[in-house]
Formats: sequence, C-alpha cells, structure tokens
Amino acid sequence: MATCDYCGTTIVFGGVKDNELRFCNAECHQKGHVVVLSRSVPKDIVDNQVRQIHRGPCPKCHGSGPVDVHTSHRIYSLLMYTSWSSSPNVSCRSCGMKSQIGNTIFSLALGWWGFPWGFIMTPVQIGRNIIGMVKGPDESKPSGKLENLVRISIASQTLQDQKTIKT
Repeated sequence: MATCDYCGTTIVFGGVKDNELRFCNAECHQKGHVVVLSRSVPKDIVDNQVRQIHRGPCPKCHGSGPVDVHTSHRIYSLLMYTSWSSSPNVSCRSCGMKSQIGNTIFSLALGWWGFPWGFIMTPVQIGRNIIGMVKGPDESKPSGKLENLVRISIASQTLQDQKTIKT
C-alpha cells in the first residue's frame, strides 16, 4: 500500500498523485510543496531534532520516552456514508496505545453502520490498530515516520518565517 508523502498515513484507496509524490487527499496535496522544501533541510539539523524529541518527555502525558509516531485508525459509518482516517500521534508508547485502543472501541461501535464500506473497512482499521499496539515502533531508535514529521515541521516553520519577513 502507498503512504501519503505529507502526513505519512497509509493510502488504501484513491489518493492524489503529483509526479513522484502521492497524497492521501486534496488537503495533503495542497500542503505538498512543504514536502519538496523539506528535502532541502540539512540531515544533521533533522537528526539533532529527531534525537531530542525521541529522548525527550512525551508531549501528551509529560512522562518519560522514548517518543515516536504512533498512528491510530478510526472509522464511522451511517447507512450510505462512511469515513475513515488515520492520525499520526507523536507520543510515548503508552499514550499511543491509549489512542489506538480508543479508536478501536470507537470503530467497533460506529464503524459497521455503512454499506458497503463500513463492512469492508471496519475490520481493516481495527486490524491496523491491533497491529500498531502489538508491534509499535522500535524503541531503541527513532522511526522514519518521526524523521519525516520533523523534516516537514522544520520546512513548514521555514515557510512561515519567510511569509512573516515578507509582510
């Protein structure tokens, strides 16, 4: 399966393709110019920031790390309407698992009620949460997802600074 080049979520169906980049939706595609800029951020700057985040306290509970990206998945449906999403959360493993458990319960209760996608995607989203809870990122080193989010964050801040200077 493909992965969104902006937010890092897995693309099951569809998405927006732009040259070699692929995005999960139009919003991520619109923000895609940040991805191109992020590729020019020096590796040592990214690595330093990634190490600080990975070794630092959890931004959610302020407990000890390691901190990494834990993606939680959810789905809700009603008759002919179904919506599913994946949310990357930068947190410790405990906070990441709480989010995955919460979204699993949410999906179990509200995912099945749409035809046909509710029946198809509810087991997929629940399975993705279970895999994330069991497997999780390697705690000994930061994941590529964390590096990607940091790289995009630095590029976004650079763009913001450029806009501020112009005005």
